[in-house]
Amino acid sequence: MKTVLIVEDDLINARVFSKILTKRGGLAVKHTENVDEVMQIAQSGSVDIILMDVSLSHSVYQGKPVDGIKITQLLKADPQTAYLPVILVTAHAMEGDRESFLQQSGADDYISKPVVDHQLFVDQIVALLK
Repeated sequence: MKTVLIVEDDLINARVFSKILTKRGGLAVKHTENVDEVMQIAQSGSVDIILMDVSLSHSVYQGKPVDGIKITQLLKADPQTAYLPVILVTAHAMEGDRESFLQQSGADDYISKPVVDHQLFVDQIVALLK
C-alpha cells in the first residue's frame, strides 16, 4: 500500500484529506507539521508522496520559520529525498500562483484548496505514484 505524508497545519484539512485518501484512494496516510519529523519520515523511505501545505504558520526548522516552499526546496535538494513527489496544496489560487510556487519550490504538482472534486484530488495524487 502506498503512503501519503500530509504536511498541514490545519487539523480539519488534514483530517479531510486523510479521509478522502484512505476511503477513495486506498492509501495509507501520515500527518505532521513538525519539519524535523517531515525530514526524518522522508529520509526513512516510509512514504511515497508528500502533500505540502504552502502556508505553515507554526513550522520551524533549525531555528528559523519555514513554509511549504522552503521545506520542498530542502527535500528536493537532498539526494536522499529528491525523488519523492511533492504536491503543494494551498488556498493561494490567484492567477500565476501555481507557476510561481512550482518554480520556486521544485514541487511536482499543485492543488488549490478547498478541494471540491474528491475524485480528481485522488486521481492527481495517484498519477504521481506510478
